[in-house]
Amino acid sequence: MEGMNIPLTIYKTFVSRLLFMYAIGTVLAIATAGGLMIFMPFSLERQESQIIIGILVVSTCSMLVLEWLVFRLQLRPIKMAFHEEIESYQTYQNVYYRTHRFPELSVKRIIGPHLFGLMLPMVGLTVLFIRLGKLSIPYYYIVLVFVTGVLIVGMHTLIEFYSTYYFIRPVLLELSARSYAQFGKELSLGGRVFFPLKRKLRWSFFLMGAFPLLLYSLSVQFGIEGWELGKVTSWSWAIGVLTLGLGFSFIGSRLLTREIVMPIQHLYERMSDVQIGYTHTSASDLFSDEFSRLIWGFNHMLRGINVQHARNNQLVESYFATLAAALDARDPYTAGHSLRVADYAVLIGRLAKLSEEEINELRKSALLHDIGKIGIRDSVLLKEGKLTDEEWEQVKDHPVLGETILRQVEPASFMALILPGVRSHHERYDGRGYPDALKGEDIPLFGRIIAVADAFDAMTSDRPYRAGLDREMALNILEEGRGTQWDPYFVTLFVEKMRKDGFDEHSPDIRKTSP
Repeated sequence: MEGMNIPLTIYKTFVSRLLFMYAIGTVLAIATAGGLMIFMPFSLERQESQIIIGILVVSTCSMLVLEWLVFRLQLRPIKMAFHEEIESYQTYQNVYYRTHRFPELSVKRIIGPHLFGLMLPMVGLTVLFIRLGKLSIPYYYIVLVFVTGVLIVGMHTLIEFYSTYYFIRPVLLELSARSYAQFGKELSLGGRVFFPLKRKLRWSFFLMGAFPLLLYSLSVQFGIEGWELGKVTSWSWAIGVLTLGLGFSFIGSRLLTREIVMPIQHLYERMSDVQIGYTHTSASDLFSDEFSRLIWGFNHMLRGINVQHARNNQLVESYFATLAAALDARDPYTAGHSLRVADYAVLIGRLAKLSEEEINELRKSALLHDIGKIGIRDSVLLKEGKLTDEEWEQVKDHPVLGETILRQVEPASFMALILPGVRSHHERYDGRGYPDALKGEDIPLFGRIIAVADAFDAMTSDRPYRAGLDREMALNILEEGRGTQWDPYFVTLFVEKMRKDGFDEHSPDIRKTSP
């Protein structure tokens, strides 16, 4: 139940943040316009003051009602996505587009109600009462109040715009996650630009530069000396106005900087992932300006890289399998040996909790562990009887010969990780193996694993001069050689797994053939 509430928590947090930021801007707009109307530098009769307060109340209520209606209308598609069951991917995509446009919609939501719900009714009603002879306020003062209100609305709009850009990102991530979980498709803008960066920068710079200057000019036009401010001097008032204007410019510049730096930093982090070889990453499609195109192009490039990487891996796997099959084809009695050893080795690697990268390299090493036998004469390799000492020495050379052959493959780094397993798969845990007489954990990891897999398949495979052992007997022999011939840890893992799961449907794909 707790996990199911996470999306609703994201939605509620999103809405509460929007309401909080709107409340701050609205209080500031009402306080500024209302303060200029109530504390004007003119002598008003009591009846006039009451009319002014009534006008403010009516205008404020008009603005709040209009704002709430517009807000609910704009929020409805997003609310539906979090409270109702979505039945199609396209619906998620439409809501995703709508959410990306929410910062732009917030601008319209603020400008519309503030101007048409607050400023215009306030100015219109004031002018009406002046013409009716109920108010004695100069028209120029009403114009100044209106212009000041427009400036405050512009300031509120800019801050709300960038704040909304920041607030929608958890919502976008959640929508994308839910779409992928439900339909197996990620949401994306596909490089669409809803709010061009050029327009965003142009209006931001204009408002941040013009607001302090215009606000100060208006404060002078109001004739601030006319107010009864007590001990507050005109200089103190001027400093206060400038502080307000510069404070807005500072906040606006920080918000703008964050919106530019964030996508760059996000792309840099994803590029760092690619740099260390992790190409299955992707940049989040959280930006609706030109960075959307950049991120879409970056993700498209990564998809192409991954497709090519998958093809390369398939070619490499085919290359290794072909080499192993070519080797096994020399002896019909050992056909499939390399593939079976690779399967057993991978099983042991998974039981030992090796990483996927290590398991991939282990499989390649196991497939080619006997590649050196290509250099052994058929008269020796295919001999059915007992080998002479000289012939046995030739056979014992195959790990070193295999390493030598594989070292010729370029680039050298391509084979570097699999060479130790090829060279050391006939080393013994007690140090009596070949070719280097390594002991214990001095034997490379892949060599110790392949040794167990190779021995088990060799014991259970038929030969011209003997039938393969019963698998239970082969497991008993592995247990007897635990700690002397083979690594005890890997023997234990393998034996316990084989006995637990049996040898038929649960054993690895051994692809074994019989003569």
